[in-house]
Amino acid sequence: MTAQTISGLHSKREARRAGLLERFWQWEASGILVALLVLMAALSLATDNFFSTYNLSVVARQAAFVGLVALGQTMVLLVGGIDLSVGAAAGLSAIVGSIALTQWGVHPYLVIPFTMAFGLSLGFINGVFVAGLRLNPFIVTLATWEIFAGLTLVITQGYPIRPLGETFQIFGKGELFGVPFPVIIFLTAGLILIWVLSQTRFGRNVFAVGGNRDAAILAGIRVKRIELIAYGLAGMLSALAGILFASRMDAGQPSVGEGWLMGAITAAILGGTSLRGGQGSIIGTILGALLLAVLANGTVLLNVSGFWQRVIVGCVVLVAVLVDLLRRRDT
Repeated sequence: MTAQTISGLHSKREARRAGLLERFWQWEASGILVALLVLMAALSLATDNFFSTYNLSVVARQAAFVGLVALGQTMVLLVGGIDLSVGAAAGLSAIVGSIALTQWGVHPYLVIPFTMAFGLSLGFINGVFVAGLRLNPFIVTLATWEIFAGLTLVITQGYPIRPLGETFQIFGKGELFGVPFPVIIFLTAGLILIWVLSQTRFGRNVFAVGGNRDAAILAGIRVKRIELIAYGLAGMLSALAGILFASRMDAGQPSVGEGWLMGAITAAILGGTSLRGGQGSIIGTILGALLLAVLANGTVLLNVSGFWQRVIVGCVVLVAVLVDLLRRRDT
């Protein structure tokens, strides 16, 4: 083999590596993945127990609840909408599911699908007003946020519904091969949505509607149906997160989901989902939820005041919006 041939092979390898690196940086979720790895490495150096089995389990559980809500929020953002009611929908669904278990005699194994169906109906309410009546999604979901949160307080009078029973607690507290059930459910939901968005006509239509709604209508896409389903999925996944959290706490708390809205939107945007629709990825949202969970866990391990956590999350939201703005300008 001549020196020229060897040089040519080296050039091809370098070009291939450069191409892979370029494709990686063009990937919407590349930035969040790098940020997550850097943050985890920094916390492992700054603390002694970040990579302990117990701590990683805590981080994963925390990411799972907000992450499920973020997955639904991603679907709504992809079609060019927004859902401010997801946290309140999670809370109301958790209460209704808890009542179904403790007062209506619904079997513990049927409570979760029952609650998801209820959450789906809440999402459809938003979808009817937004997709059917063409009302502003911000105003509609702001109103339903107040309605759902108010109904939660009316039903409970501010008191939790407990106990939910040992049989039902397995969904929130159980593990499989050391992996918490909520984490398994979160990742399973993420994998299903990844397949739906990448391999089905519905998934392609979601991106088309979010990218250009008028063009999608001209192309014969049933836009209203796509938007209705997206809002329905957001409600259903929020309800799933709410009832899993109730299972974890062994109580339907009226406060369930109160702080999940900001986390859900932030996770989606950090993961590459655009506020203007038509661009984003489920993998990015999963990584975004993990980043927020690691960030919150890091503040606890470093003994940072809980008051500062809200400041930090707010700053992360601003950074996420700025990144989204810059990305849209580049494209």
